[in-house]
Amino acid sequence: MTKLFNNVLNTFSKYTEAIIGFLVVGIIGIIIIPMPAMLLDFLLVSNITIGIIILLLTLSTKNVLEFSTFPTLLLITTLFRLSLNISSTRLILSEGNAGNVINAFGNFVTGNNYIVGAVIFLIIVIVQLVVITNGASRVSEVSARFTLDAMPGKQMAIDADLNTGLIDEQTAKQRRLSLQREADFYGAMDGASKFVKGDAIAGIIITVINLVGGILIFTLQHGISAMEALDRFGKLTIGDGLVSQIPALLISISSGILVTRSEDGNTFGKSLTSQIFSTPDVLMVSAVVLLVISLVPAFPTIPFLLISLLVGSAGYLLKQNEKEQALIATDMENIQVAVEKSKENEDFRVSQVEPIALEIGYGLIPLVDEGKEENLVNQITAIRRQCSNELGIIVNSIRIRDNLQLQPNDYVIKIKGNIVASGSIYLNKYLVLDPGTGEFNLEGIPTKEPAFGIDAIWIDENQKDKAELEGYTIIEPSTILVTHLKEVIKEHSHELLGRQEVKQLLDSVKEKYDVVVDELIPDIMTLGEVQKVLQGLLKEKVPITDLVTILETLADNAPMIKDTEMLIEQVRQALKRTITKSYLNSEGKLPVITLHPSIEEIISENTQKTMSGSIPILKPDVINKIFDNLNKAIEKAQIRGIDPIILTSPKIRVAFRNLISYNFPNIPVISITEIPNEVEIEAVGMVEKI
Repeated sequence: MTKLFNNVLNTFSKYTEAIIGFLVVGIIGIIIIPMPAMLLDFLLVSNITIGIIILLLTLSTKNVLEFSTFPTLLLITTLFRLSLNISSTRLILSEGNAGNVINAFGNFVTGNNYIVGAVIFLIIVIVQLVVITNGASRVSEVSARFTLDAMPGKQMAIDADLNTGLIDEQTAKQRRLSLQREADFYGAMDGASKFVKGDAIAGIIITVINLVGGILIFTLQHGISAMEALDRFGKLTIGDGLVSQIPALLISISSGILVTRSEDGNTFGKSLTSQIFSTPDVLMVSAVVLLVISLVPAFPTIPFLLISLLVGSAGYLLKQNEKEQALIATDMENIQVAVEKSKENEDFRVSQVEPIALEIGYGLIPLVDEGKEENLVNQITAIRRQCSNELGIIVNSIRIRDNLQLQPNDYVIKIKGNIVASGSIYLNKYLVLDPGTGEFNLEGIPTKEPAFGIDAIWIDENQKDKAELEGYTIIEPSTILVTHLKEVIKEHSHELLGRQEVKQLLDSVKEKYDVVVDELIPDIMTLGEVQKVLQGLLKEKVPITDLVTILETLADNAPMIKDTEMLIEQVRQALKRTITKSYLNSEGKLPVITLHPSIEEIISENTQKTMSGSIPILKPDVINKIFDNLNKAIEKAQIRGIDPIILTSPKIRVAFRNLISYNFPNIPVISITEIPNEVEIEAVGMVEKI
């Protein structure tokens, strides 16, 4: 069906000129050729449909140039309507019948009293002729005059913008064309509105002819009584007049709407609602006035009271919405003021980016409300403290900013000015995590938990109790954001550890262990070299909380080993208990995936030292086979509910870790020398030979 419709549209587009030409000529043919009643019914319905479509189009246009063909269309529709009037008149006078549409309109409107129908018909004609058409004609005339008078000034403004370089030649040409089209439109509308006025007068004349002519013809030639003829032709005349004047009224209204629109870039509906509901106080005062009128004994109470309640409710809701918008604007202004104050007397920092920053959409601004005990600032402070305790690093202050370019519920996390993570949260909802079945018995917005990528949905507060009863894990919006921020800090901790932070860490250690610091720096290693070692540990999620052991290991090995990579391996062996304790299962065992000896041999023989560290130089097909076998081993372990680590020999640990770091970033790689003797190893898989 869709394909057929598209074919029809394509055919119509291809032969538009020919089809329109036949239709216009066909309108002339309607005047000359007698129409059967059934075909006339179809054409009358088409006429009404055209009137409705034109009215809706004028309501949807944003400026008059979007419907610049309206003056010509007004002429064609007027001609079409008059031709239908002539055809219906021919049928009425010749057969005493004009089809089902005219009969239906006549019987429905007049009922048993065609005088009432005649009065209604005259009222419609008077409204159209005196009120709508006359007003639209005056507006068209004035608009055309003012548009033509303003053309020289507007053209000079376009030339001035072009000469100063504000616009290019193409833009200037387009503006001149639009200006000319606008002048042509209003000039054409000034003349086209006369068609509508003439159509209304012609409608009255044709109606009188139908009534008088029908009565005379059928009383004198067909021998029916005058009263019977008056009854029959009264209804037919009224029906014919209404069928023609209702579409005429629709198009007259369309003409008035089009010429009275002030261009603001919106459709009539959007402009109307935004302006009427822009002042809730007016609605509330109107509601009070209606309430007072409803209490007057002489007036009906219920209609006035109901309308008063509706208008008052609308005004109250708009007032509340206005307060919320004002509160959001105030919060945004307060944040901006706080940011500006923090920049005072710190001009030298203007061009510097923060190590870590959080930007939020305006819908999340209530999270930073200092009036709340559990606000985002306090939660982030706790997260900074927690990360410092777990990782052993100093997490600097996290700058929180509002970002109007973000969606209201979105946030982004930046590391040194670059976005590294993003997410969306809803303050009026709760996040429910997937219990593992992949199905939810709740209604909500499907999403992914931003920190760990777990399937989840956002639910409304009214479903919270149901979710708790069914055992779902429910998380508050602020907790989602803070958890995501914490994971980002852990993931990028090595980037956040600069020389200044290392200096602060060493200063804190020096207060109690000054000997080791003085021995190591600067005689054996520089501050930058120590930083590289610490960053290498953090990059593989090894905490540096035991900084004294790290410094002593460096002091013992750095005089003989200058390679940072090898120094990191020595430190890892010294931190073996710290490394393994986070990977032990509930039974205190270390689940590992081992490498087949042939793989270890291939990697050992083909490892080369580069600026990026030790990297195995292997053929692509060999690497793909290793990755495939490794992925199979990991999947088998995870099916059993085990999160394994990879165990290698010390010789290839770094090279293998560098090899899989991009494809398996979250899989830890340790060497056999990094496992304490008391820890039991449990082999849960092997990367098979290739």
